[in-house]
Amino acid sequence: MILSGGAGTRLWPLSTSSQPKQFADLIGPPLFEQTLHRLDGVEGVLDPIVATRADHLSLVNSSIAASGVQPFRVVAEPVGRNTAPAILAAALLVDGGEVLVVLPSDHLISDQAGFRAALAKAVDFAVEGHLVTFGVIPDRPDTGLGYIEVGQDLGGAHQLARFKEKPGAEEAEALVADGAHLWNSGIFVFTAATILEEATTHSPSLVESVRSCVPGGDGAIVELTAAFEDVESISIDHAVMEQTTRGVVIPVDVGWSDVGSFKALLESSPADSDGNVVSGDVSLLNVSNSYIHSTSRRIAIAEMDGVVVVETPMSVLVVPVEQSQAVRDLVRIVDESSSAD
Repeated sequence: MILSGGAGTRLWPLSTSSQPKQFADLIGPPLFEQTLHRLDGVEGVLDPIVATRADHLSLVNSSIAASGVQPFRVVAEPVGRNTAPAILAAALLVDGGEVLVVLPSDHLISDQAGFRAALAKAVDFAVEGHLVTFGVIPDRPDTGLGYIEVGQDLGGAHQLARFKEKPGAEEAEALVADGAHLWNSGIFVFTAATILEEATTHSPSLVESVRSCVPGGDGAIVELTAAFEDVESISIDHAVMEQTTRGVVIPVDVGWSDVGSFKALLESSPADSDGNVVSGDVSLLNVSNSYIHSTSRRIAIAEMDGVVVVETPMSVLVVPVEQSQAVRDLVRIVDESSSAD
């Protein structure tokens, strides 16, 4: 199952609500297309279910046509309601014994062999009735990611002790130093029956409200009813994973990135000898460790280190690489100014 919601505001203006980052040209093929091919050739894998907002259906359909992958279903949500309702809708569309591998559409995984080896372990645990998530072994403190505390070693996996929201800088350093915390990847593996059972135990009204929005029939496009707008907006972490006693986490080191900031994009992209990632009509003089992207006109920069400069026909963004998480707050200011105009 591929989750394709959200606006990716931390990569504004390359990522916008009308064209979020999974459909943008950032690192090789669009991330959505990379995700469609993530399980190519894995034995027993069925055609994917894609959950997306109705207003992104044309982007999804274009990407599907370019990829050559034909989904089992595309679930169209009238509005985004976070990950739990989307996952539960997908679980209601398949046989209970089938294993759902839930993949965000806007993540990067460079070590495909390592990921598939971890996935094989996850499927085994899922078939035994566990709710599995992948925890990425951190290589640095990061305030832009959530964390998972690991518990007892189960042989290939650990009990899931608890989730931690995105920490401040000091807490992030402590979490990485203690060796007991992993980054929350947002990837999940469980059978449809198990996730529905646990969601019914811990969030029964959510299951029923989602069930009432799933129409009958077996068409390729499943349009959730307008009542989906009244469904609670909640993550699968909060709705189920933080409450279940059946959660396990598999530590992975597979070249994962959520590409959640321009710093992450810079670190994940091929750079020149000065550490710069450059796209478009750009002229540089003594510039290093920077992300420079021009869409429609020349950008000229001199004597700078560690900056992000992004130009599109509508907007120009300038921010230090180390402060690129501030872009999300900046977008709120931009939106407020646009509304006032």
